Amino acid sequence: MRNWIRRLSGQSPGKPQPSGTPLPSEMRSDPRMRTPLSAALSENENILRSVYADCSDAVFRRFAVGGQTSALLLYIEGLTNVEEIDRCVLAPLMLQTDQPPSGPPDQLANRQIPVSGTKPVADIAGVVEEVSIGNPVLLIDGQTGGMAFSLPKWEKRNLEEPKAEPTIRGSREGFLETLGDNMALIRRRIRSPRLKMRSMEIGRYSMTRVAVAYIDGLADPKLVDEVMRRLQKIDIDGILESGYVEELIEDHPWSPFPQVMSTERPDTAAAGLLEGRVAMLVDGTPFALVVPASLFTVLQSAEDYYQRFWISTAIRWLRYFFFVISLLLPSAYVAILTYHQEMLPTTLLLSVAISREEVPFPALVEALLMEITFEALREAGVRLPKQVGTAVSIVGALVIGEAAVSAGLVSAPMVMVVSLTGIASFTIPRYHAGFAFRLLRFPIILLAGTLGLLGIMLGIIAIVVHMCTIRSFGVPYLTPLSPARGSMLKDVLVRAPWWMLNTRPQPVGQLNPHRQSDNQRPGPDTGGEQR
Repeated sequence: MRNWIRRLSGQSPGKPQPSGTPLPSEMRSDPRMRTPLSAALSENENILRSVYADCSDAVFRRFAVGGQTSALLLYIEGLTNVEEIDRCVLAPLMLQTDQPPSGPPDQLANRQIPVSGTKPVADIAGVVEEVSIGNPVLLIDGQTGGMAFSLPKWEKRNLEEPKAEPTIRGSREGFLETLGDNMALIRRRIRSPRLKMRSMEIGRYSMTRVAVAYIDGLADPKLVDEVMRRLQKIDIDGILESGYVEELIEDHPWSPFPQVMSTERPDTAAAGLLEGRVAMLVDGTPFALVVPASLFTVLQSAEDYYQRFWISTAIRWLRYFFFVISLLLPSAYVAILTYHQEMLPTTLLLSVAISREEVPFPALVEALLMEITFEALREAGVRLPKQVGTAVSIVGALVIGEAAVSAGLVSAPMVMVVSLTGIASFTIPRYHAGFAFRLLRFPIILLAGTLGLLGIMLGIIAIVVHMCTIRSFGVPYLTPLSPARGSMLKDVLVRAPWWMLNTRPQPVGQLNPHRQSDNQRPGPDTGGEQR
């Protein structure tokens, strides 16, 4: 969707100007949307009733201001706070005993309507836009233009702990489906006025609000402009989840690796902003998008920065190790059993041979069969109701694995390999980011079954070369390993103590590289008398 600004020509200085908000293309093609609001209330009402024809939830409330002047209040039932309308809008206007209203509607609103958020509207498009987000619009006979009041009432759930990114130590707050609440959750953590948020609407019919958040002075203006350009380029019927936006703005759409980091933790999004990144909040989803992303941002957890640095370093290395295990263990097992039996000790080789004596399938077919079954059980556990999902996934894996071994379809070592691989895949902090590595496991298994360890090496080389060629909003995906940036390795290979993390990650933080003062290393105060 390309943004554009509606301007009406020939208006006098005293008349309200159009709101200037971009409209979806399907509304631009409707000539009624470009119609300025007339001083005749009946004419405005006829146009609006034709726009909202067959919309039973659109409420046209006719009343008289002070018992004399006709007025119309338009809102959508279920999106607007009706109690506040009665108390703050209808009651002050209907009980007015002064002279009939004169002057623009905003003057009347400033005098008599106790609502903090008001906005003038000048055309039919402005009325439709405000009504669609839950703001009632007031039109008065004899007055050009109208007034929108910020009185929405959205049904929403309470703040809960993030489901996909739980932590032992850290915030228990997760994003909600309401854009305003999500913006406030970030604003609570970054209270500086340098935190900027630009809003736009995307979707011909859904008109979904998207907010772009960044910190002025930390985020590169070129990065911010590029994010805005890619969002403005989107022209689609509707945006129902941030995944729509993620696929439409990434650099390499055919790559299996996530190039946009998604998170449902406000502290993770705020940490990205403090590093010079840009966050995107989409109305209707609890997941925020942070760019640019890299392989190591996907493998890092928010809790890495909340614990002691040596604990975080140990856990990070454990996570890297099991990340490799989740990608290569089944293929290595297949390659060794098929082509490189001499690599196993004699005792272990005899034990594996005995367990595979009655298995009718080769190791390649056995591995694919077990991996597909395990992925099906994991997906079933996610999709089933919470009360039975966990039981099905765990009990199903145990029962099916034991039954398969007893029936001689698979060997016990293969069950152990697949189980260990599944456990290792859960160590990736972001569940959705692990899909790429889970899918890559299958072609590597096929290479291992056909070429042995040579096939595994070819697969690893192909993956590394591919990751070296992709970028996320201009930033290499393997930063800081390729290109090498030694100063950033203290937050990649290890998690250095906070008093050593003086600079922001490069190149996203190059505009303002220093995040804290020097000489932050703690220690005893040597300036006073020692005891």
